[in-house]
Amino acid sequence: MKRLTGRTALVTGGARGIGAAVVRAFANEGALVMITDVLEEEGEALRKAVGEAARFHNLDVTSAVDWSDAVVETERAFGPVSVLVNNAGVVEFGSMEAMEPQTFRRVIDINLYGPWLGMRATAASMRRAGGGAVLNVSSTAGLMGYADIGAYVASKWGLRGLTKTAALELAASGIRVCSIHPGPIATPMTADIDPAIVADQPIPRFGTPEEVAAMALFLAADATYSTGSEFVIDGGATTGSMILAGTGD
Repeated sequence: MKRLTGRTALVTGGARGIGAAVVRAFANEGALVMITDVLEEEGEALRKAVGEAARFHNLDVTSAVDWSDAVVETERAFGPVSVLVNNAGVVEFGSMEAMEPQTFRRVIDINLYGPWLGMRATAASMRRAGGGAVLNVSSTAGLMGYADIGAYVASKWGLRGLTKTAALELAASGIRVCSIHPGPIATPMTADIDPAIVADQPIPRFGTPEEVAAMALFLAADATYSTGSEFVIDGGATTGSMILAGTGD
């Protein structure tokens, strides 16, 4: 039997990048997957590529109504949700002084408010499924600070904390909640980032969406004694610096 046979998953931001890799990995392991995104053309193309194990639903993660509709459609197609992957996210660049308030708010709405809405909307469905797992895709920016992406950092630290609260609240229902913290991953979001940023990592390259999907698969299928925990996949970026400064003679 495959590792996710009989499980129904809902993946946000599932049309491309990490989300699409998660969709493919879950479907390959027997899950029935609802791909959700605002990128309808790409989402439908992925659905066709995956086949009968997948459906696509247009979902704006900042809309409570959209979330309610997505859960209804998922249950209608496949049954109650047992795995939620809150992957949808955006990044905006700018210092605290330069960034416009509406831009800051948009990042928080998508990256933090959206996952909160998702957990709120799917909790009852997961109870009907007999339990499940929530995987919140945070970032190394949820473990440390970065200049000029303050909204992103705030959202990802917030998601890390929200994960712990949800893990405490949902444990009695057999629902595990963990956060995933990718470092630099080769996705459309990082396409314009200077490759030099990974040069000093212990593993000096960008990660792949498939590597993050493998982590998500482990958490959904195998990490049955883990909840409220952070799982880092960053090439060692948060381990420390490999540059020894001021050594002298």
